[in-house]
Amino acid sequence: MTAPYATRRAAERFPTVLWNDSADPVELARSIEFGAVGATCNPVIALAVVKAHLDAWKPRIAQLAAEHPAASESEIGWKVVEELSIQAAKLLEPAFRASGGRNGRLSVQTDPRLHRDADALVAQAVHFAGLTENIIVKIPATSVGLAAIEEATYRGVSINVTVSFTVPQAVAAAEAIERGLDRRAAEGLPEREFGSVVTLMGGRLDDWLKAWVAKNRILIDPGYLEWAGVAALKRAHAVFRERGFRSRVLSAAFRNHLQWSELQGGDLVVSPPFDWQARINENEIEATDRIGVPVDPHILETLQAKVPEFNRAYDIDGMTPAEFDTFGATVRTLRQFLEADEALDQVVRDILLAPV
Repeated sequence: MTAPYATRRAAERFPTVLWNDSADPVELARSIEFGAVGATCNPVIALAVVKAHLDAWKPRIAQLAAEHPAASESEIGWKVVEELSIQAAKLLEPAFRASGGRNGRLSVQTDPRLHRDADALVAQAVHFAGLTENIIVKIPATSVGLAAIEEATYRGVSINVTVSFTVPQAVAAAEAIERGLDRRAAEGLPEREFGSVVTLMGGRLDDWLKAWVAKNRILIDPGYLEWAGVAALKRAHAVFRERGFRSRVLSAAFRNHLQWSELQGGDLVVSPPFDWQARINENEIEATDRIGVPVDPHILETLQAKVPEFNRAYDIDGMTPAEFDTFGATVRTLRQFLEADEALDQVVRDILLAPV
């Protein structure tokens, strides 16, 4: 019998797997019907879920505050992130069991306020990994994050690399995971399926390049910039295969359906927000094997000739780890994650200290 949804049909035909870019339990249950076998949570997502389901979360946040009378607003907010993650992880347990741990993962993001402290990132990653067996922990692809990724992997944490937009970041992060796995093997630590993934936020790369060309008064067909993230994702996937990395590329931060359809056929993860999945299905975007089809050479050559910032993102050696920290998309995204942290604190504050 033919699957009813385009996303599910694609998941049944190709090794490319679908994850849901949200831990909202209502959306995730529906996304699983669409073929999803993974999901993610972070302060941005937690904030959206709490606001969408305030009737349920308002009394729970008040209860958490009563149970932890000395906890700060931030600490209570992160307990909400943990509870939401555990709930979502439960929905994914069947996929986790069926795949032997390769899928069925719920991603939890480390606190963005720790992005300058590798030891703190590792400690929180180990804590999150202990919440439930199918948790995978997000650590940023910054110079500090790379050290934390290697160490957390060595300590047995499954990793989802985040705040990552470029081929050099993806390759450096995959190499850090390899070093962590090799250290485990050298010490005879148990081997298992970690299911680690390296996210490349293609849409956020597109966003940054659009801002960069506007600031630098460079005129280019705007449609070409819709292909920049896709080109970087295709190249990262090819490098991962060539080098035999044990992690997979994950496509996130969707801005167009190409970031789903152009990656079908590859052994990687696509993680659109639920609404993008719904639109793909509503529009019957039928998947074909496109991962090996290169981006139009004229588009690629134009980007390389007119947008030096694209070359930094596309070339394997386009940036050093120190440069990851100041790359425009990195700065923008870390700021957004930090702002979401503050907004979640504000929601908790408004519940605990309701205006009179």
